[in-house]
Amino acid sequence: MIRNLFFLVFTALLGVSSMTAIASVRTDLIIGVRLEPPHLDPTAGAAAAIGEIVYANVFEGLTRIDRNGKVQPGLATSWTISDDGKSYLFHLGSNIQFHDGAIFSANDVKFSLDRARDDNSVNPQKGLFEPIDAIDVIDPATVKVTLKRPTGSFLFNMGWPAAVIVSSKSAETNKSNPIGTGPFRFANWIKGSSIELIRNPTYWGNPVKLEKTTFRVIADPSAAYASLMAGDIDAYPIYPAPENLEQFRSDKRFSVVVGNTEGKTILAINNGKQPLNDLKVRQALAYAVDRNAVIKGAMFGIGRPIGSHFSPTDPGYVDLTAQYAYDPYKAKALLREAGVTDLKLRLVLPPPEYARRGGEIIAQQLKAVGVDVEIIPVEWAQWLTDVFKAKNYDLTIISHVEPMDLDIYARDDYYFDYKSPAYRALYTELAATTDEAKRLELIGKAQKLIADDCVNVFLFLLPKSGIWSVKLKGLWENAPIPVNDLTEVEWVE
Repeated sequence: MIRNLFFLVFTALLGVSSMTAIASVRTDLIIGVRLEPPHLDPTAGAAAAIGEIVYANVFEGLTRIDRNGKVQPGLATSWTISDDGKSYLFHLGSNIQFHDGAIFSANDVKFSLDRARDDNSVNPQKGLFEPIDAIDVIDPATVKVTLKRPTGSFLFNMGWPAAVIVSSKSAETNKSNPIGTGPFRFANWIKGSSIELIRNPTYWGNPVKLEKTTFRVIADPSAAYASLMAGDIDAYPIYPAPENLEQFRSDKRFSVVVGNTEGKTILAINNGKQPLNDLKVRQALAYAVDRNAVIKGAMFGIGRPIGSHFSPTDPGYVDLTAQYAYDPYKAKALLREAGVTDLKLRLVLPPPEYARRGGEIIAQQLKAVGVDVEIIPVEWAQWLTDVFKAKNYDLTIISHVEPMDLDIYARDDYYFDYKSPAYRALYTELAATTDEAKRLELIGKAQKLIADDCVNVFLFLLPKSGIWSVKLKGLWENAPIPVNDLTEVEWVE
């Protein structure tokens, strides 16, 4: 009897202990981010910081890009493609509603895609939608998209942050109050401090484990380090200070995961300004820059050199790093041949450390070949206005994090101000090609033409240095697109 009583008490205590352990598993998350987004509508702004908050969390597209860079079903659970590659019939998920209760249907797909490709569209990736010829609503759960020509990357393009589906009822206010169909709802934004998302209880897909996520804006690397060490934040998926990685590796509380991004880090050149419109001058700048020294000094050795605007992790990559190998003597000779003396250039630097640190190093390297560089540090909003929109710069350093974005060199008014009929013809052929072997061949030719024209000085692939609690699972190791997809994130005791 005593034995039985002891057994009952023991099992009861064990049950209480187990229940306590279960109850102790956290369902909230605090994530550190380097840049505060200018707003929260990825269909209306180029800043990658927007998608880092809302993509796959608040907003969803017809397709979605997974952690491996592969196309997966999104709001379209399946699709069929016509034999000529020009017609896509999308079958949409059922029982889907926007966060404000509006019912999602094929009409929302038509509205979103028509809005993105409209003449007055402010979509930052308007080129993604240019191949679309017509959008027809077959029924509430089926939409047909007809293209002007076969487009091999169309399904991938529909998975970009700029291609998320929005409702006509809330589209105009998504910048400040984003309303999507995703597993999280927007809850609060304290400007300059944090953005809060909460779990969507009526989500149509697999429910997420997290109940609340707070994105905390921590711009200063020292503050980011202190916040992680103090436990004030749980994760910093794109940690800004590579010099701290060894310290975190030695602390058993943290996982340190160094992966890849699509971030082609470049010294961008304003090709439309004299004397930068002279190929020899641009080539001189390329020869004057020692990219390995930049990687060592600005990134503490973490980063893969690149020789054109393409990631070494993507199919079709061509290694062109030797084309402009560091040669300051050749740089000086090219400047002489171009008849350029006493060259003074403005180097406008946005906030990220790779830009600020890299800019200091590159300015010294250019000075060594006779180029006087004025460094102008600016905040992110000013960079978007002055550089990206107004082209008021000579040089700048930036990482282009969109995947396989060779299309930007074919745009009419992009901030590089590169105007090459030969490249536009080549890219038009690439965009219309669906045969994979032929696409890879054309991708290689595109990289070579950009390098031959020395449109920019290509530096390195931006690494993704993630630091988070060892009890946290599901964050992306790599960043095939610039997002923080939280759909698989959970705490594990």
